[in-house]
Amino acid sequence: MEIHADPYAEPPPQAPAPPPEAPAPRRGRAQRVLAALLLGLIAVNVGLLAWLLNRSAEQKPLTASPQLPTFEVKVGKGVDPSPLPNDLSKSEERNIEIFRRAAPSVVFITNLAVSRGFLSRKATAIPKGTGSGFVWDDEGHIVTNFHVIRGGNAAKVTFADQKEYDARIVGTAPDKDIAVLKIDAPEGELTALPRGASSNLVVGQETFAIGNPFGLDHTLSTGVVSGLEREIDSLAGRPIFGVIQTDAAINPGNSGGPLMDSSGRLIGINTAIFSPSGASAGIGFAVPVDTVKRIVPQLIEHGKVVRPGLGITFDPVLNQRTGLKGVIVLTVQPDSAADEAGLKPTVRDARSGEIILGDIIIEIDGEKVESDKDLFKQLDDKQVGDTLKIKVRRGDDETSVEVTLKELPTD
Repeated sequence: MEIHADPYAEPPPQAPAPPPEAPAPRRGRAQRVLAALLLGLIAVNVGLLAWLLNRSAEQKPLTASPQLPTFEVKVGKGVDPSPLPNDLSKSEERNIEIFRRAAPSVVFITNLAVSRGFLSRKATAIPKGTGSGFVWDDEGHIVTNFHVIRGGNAAKVTFADQKEYDARIVGTAPDKDIAVLKIDAPEGELTALPRGASSNLVVGQETFAIGNPFGLDHTLSTGVVSGLEREIDSLAGRPIFGVIQTDAAINPGNSGGPLMDSSGRLIGINTAIFSPSGASAGIGFAVPVDTVKRIVPQLIEHGKVVRPGLGITFDPVLNQRTGLKGVIVLTVQPDSAADEAGLKPTVRDARSGEIILGDIIIEIDGEKVESDKDLFKQLDDKQVGDTLKIKVRRGDDETSVEVTLKELPTD
């Protein structure tokens, strides 16, 4: 039997034909070779780098960058212990050590005038000026210039580590431009400067000045002794003898600070400069330490200088008017050394009104006296009780008398 398909029936569904495959990209032979070489080179470099790092790690561990070679200065109390580069010269090492050892003993001084208001009991401190000073002993005595604390009745003392103390004035010597203050510091906190001598100084020795010029904190200047036996006038009008001249820079604010030698020993107190502008011109002056060592103990013990003297008054202008050399005695204080020795004062004749000049001092212990400065110089290093042989011109004659010095009253 034949079977025929229904001509009206739908044909059975057929599976869709698969999409045609995308054609594979084509590379040139040269490109494929170059890519293979690059990949191989990268792999070799990575391996070489890893090998080098492992080898370096095995031979030497990684460390921080080494510091510059250093050395240590001798460390004392209050000395900055930080190391120094080893490429410094010997003179630089010494300069740094001198500064580091002295700086803790040098202070900044603020002069104060303390007063109370009329309607209030509150005290007011008015700054009068500033300067420098240095520690004299471990009991809290601070030495400075008289002109630094002039016009004040109290002071503030500031050290290099910024510790600040109230200070009181112990004593002053205006004739020598020296003053002593006192602070109450804890025991063991103070370091005094070592003291040298000024009698054996020679021109050309190195000098070191430390102070606070223009308010700058602890400044060092260096120079040499450029002159000796200079004379400068004090605020009291009397000359200061034996003054040291130095070319180490000394500016406002250095006053009262120490002048030291190459061993760091005190040889003077920086006190004045010669300069029309008021700034350092390479000519500075320091009160010699031999004078300081004589004056400071008296100020600490008595609050004043025990001054030996003749007990006379005189006027340099009179010498200029008369043209006479020597010291003309104007008056003689009762019970003074001059009075006991019989020196004659200048008087006015009661009948004629004529002025009769007193004794004219022309020689002391064999040294000529031509002016008041010569007289001061002869008395400068004398003590109460010392006996001097004084030659005087009395009228037309010359005579010699012995005078035993007595303490002069405090001005």
